[in-house]
Amino acid sequence: MHIVVTGDYMFNGGDVSWAAIEDIDEITITRYEMTLPEMVPGRCSGADIILNNKTPITAVMLQQLPRLKMISMLATGYNMIDIVTARQRGVTVCNVPAYGTASVAQHTFALILELTNHVSLHAASVTQGNWVNTVHWCYSLTPITELAGKTLGIVGFGNIGRQVATIAAAFGMKVLYYSPQAKITTAQYAGLQELFAESDIVSLHCPATGSNTGFVNRSLIACMKSTALLINTSRGQLVNEEDLAFALNNNIIAGAGLDVLSVEPPTAGNPLLAAKNCIITPHNAWISREARQRILDITALNIRGFINGKPVNVVN
Repeated sequence: MHIVVTGDYMFNGGDVSWAAIEDIDEITITRYEMTLPEMVPGRCSGADIILNNKTPITAVMLQQLPRLKMISMLATGYNMIDIVTARQRGVTVCNVPAYGTASVAQHTFALILELTNHVSLHAASVTQGNWVNTVHWCYSLTPITELAGKTLGIVGFGNIGRQVATIAAAFGMKVLYYSPQAKITTAQYAGLQELFAESDIVSLHCPATGSNTGFVNRSLIACMKSTALLINTSRGQLVNEEDLAFALNNNIIAGAGLDVLSVEPPTAGNPLLAAKNCIITPHNAWISREARQRILDITALNIRGFINGKPVNVVN
């Protein structure tokens, strides 16, 4: 059975092991660092199994891959796969759920703490010699905000949202959450507008769907406190980027911390790249070594389960 890996560039740095996959009996593996969509038919024509991350696999492509039996995502998201056509053609599609819960929740608070404690700003100031050249034993370039007693509003209350709530509680924060259905939890449920209005920090942790594209728009942002922060470590498509940039540049809200944008890599004209008090990281909340190793180990279980006729983590 032949496996083709369409993109392993985040897994081939030598800090994670492919052993769990490579040790599966009677398989061969071809790995590519990156595969553009037009390369899929040529590279994957002999594949029984594709391990995929960000390469779109469309209905037209699937029709050109007669040997294909399984696609296993090296990720949780699978929106780049035409899962309906895959099902019709008898191709099983699996993903890796919950591998990055701890890492993404940690990154969420890294963004929050950068916006409230301004560590990099002050560290850079010291490096530039400003502390050496002052007569004062301490100084602050911008106000520092204490998280204890503040309200964190979490939109989406799956694994990551709940982990963020747990960390927030350790900081002494009050937690509100919104999801399509209220859940049994110690956090307090709130309607969407109520959550945006009452929260000091709003953090997004929901998948992108056709119905929620750009739902964080000018009218919803206008509900927020002028001192509030917006954090997004889920999907860039949730935010109307023009509206958020306008809000930041006009002091409607105080700041934003983003790990995702609507188009990645972003175009040079994305308004958030130059927006005021907007911290952007390059979609790497998930990228800890531990999380990437977890992806490969769970993918091995996906492959073994499929080969043994007991597929797991099936999404179609």
